[in-house]
Amino acid sequence: MTTREFKQRLAELQKQHTALLRRRNRPIRPDNGIFVRYRYPVLTPEHTPLAWRYDLDPQTNPFLMTRMGVNSVFNVGAIELDGKILLMARVEGWDRKSFFAVAESATGTEQFKFWDYPIQIPPADPAETNVYDMRLVRHQDGWIYGVFCAERHDDTHPNDPTAAVARCGIARTKDLVRWERLPDLKTPAPQQRNCVLHPEFVNGKYAFYTRPMTGFAAAGISPGIGFGLCDDIENPVIEEEKIIDPCVYHTIKEAKNGLGPAPIKTPKGWLHLAHGVRNTAAGMRYVLYLFLCDLNDPSKVIAAPGGYFMAPEGEERVGDVSNVLFSNGWVARPNGQVFIYYGASDTRTYVATSTVDRLLDYVLNTPPDGLRWWQCLEQRRKLIDKICACCAVLTRRGDVQPVPARPECVPLPLGKVKEVRPKRNGVWAKVLSNRCFWHLRQPEWLW
Repeated sequence: MTTREFKQRLAELQKQHTALLRRRNRPIRPDNGIFVRYRYPVLTPEHTPLAWRYDLDPQTNPFLMTRMGVNSVFNVGAIELDGKILLMARVEGWDRKSFFAVAESATGTEQFKFWDYPIQIPPADPAETNVYDMRLVRHQDGWIYGVFCAERHDDTHPNDPTAAVARCGIARTKDLVRWERLPDLKTPAPQQRNCVLHPEFVNGKYAFYTRPMTGFAAAGISPGIGFGLCDDIENPVIEEEKIIDPCVYHTIKEAKNGLGPAPIKTPKGWLHLAHGVRNTAAGMRYVLYLFLCDLNDPSKVIAAPGGYFMAPEGEERVGDVSNVLFSNGWVARPNGQVFIYYGASDTRTYVATSTVDRLLDYVLNTPPDGLRWWQCLEQRRKLIDKICACCAVLTRRGDVQPVPARPECVPLPLGKVKEVRPKRNGVWAKVLSNRCFWHLRQPEWLW
């Protein structure tokens, strides 16, 4: 490669990278009323700086080839500092080793740019092999904590290169630049992943949400999401864990589950985002779900909608570990807006937006899992009954089949007429005498 060709290739790489960082994102409409997805991922391997991947010296890299590739950027912690949204990304190289790096954005939905250097956190011991999935927690004690999985080989199985031990690593900072590594969390369980620090003291102690495990990664090795207290964050030991959100047969969290980011404090309780896992013929499927805990007792679940809150769709289902959504970062702004960041198939990072009010409405008013098919059917029939109770079918021919109104139905304004003329058959609806004539086959056309 000549010097001219080297410069041309470098200019093209820089042009493509700049265009990616400047790309605008847009919401996907229509949405489901709970949250809004966005068209483009906010972080991908291509978002990382060129200097992290290329040796830009023509003397030592005459072909301007990728020297240290980036495989994926996903499972980000999130925090708002000085008016900007900062994501603590898990950046995984071609060598499978991960490191942490901060990307920032003024909007929270687009144009994230990495800081010049990745974050440097000292290892707990030289045998530590990998770190990943950091939760950022602004704690009542004044520190910002990073709680993450710290993995190493399980030397009790010296001849098994797949044997691993997962521990809860802890570090703290004031500015996300200078970090102090604390000892790993000690619990009764032999393995811990997906641990989260509660943002406030509980009975004067530090509180952790845990995921006690008897093995490293297989399904069916964890009873659920746990909760425990420790006296000293500089010597973090939990003597007793209690399960607050168990795995349940034939649900979205049948195989295992784990808490996502630190909970959001709301007037109604502590709002939690978690992931649930079940086995399928195509492998494990990861989805996200919400639940609410008591304000005065964070270990007490007071509301839990049935089913998933968010599941992989479209291109989100494709990646290194397909059919997976995982979240360990969200941000609730003072105006009530919520940014939800989630990794798609262990490859890239997307964002969805909502509000605290919408999420609380979803959690408090969505029925819990009925656990049996006939109970879940009864829940759905009750939902249908609420529509049918004050409606009748009116076809274009004028055939009316009235249904008796019920006291709980909200009366509609007398005499208000609204015509809806869809392209297919010109169906229309009309309000008379506090009764709504509704075309039940296509209710989304009306009102």
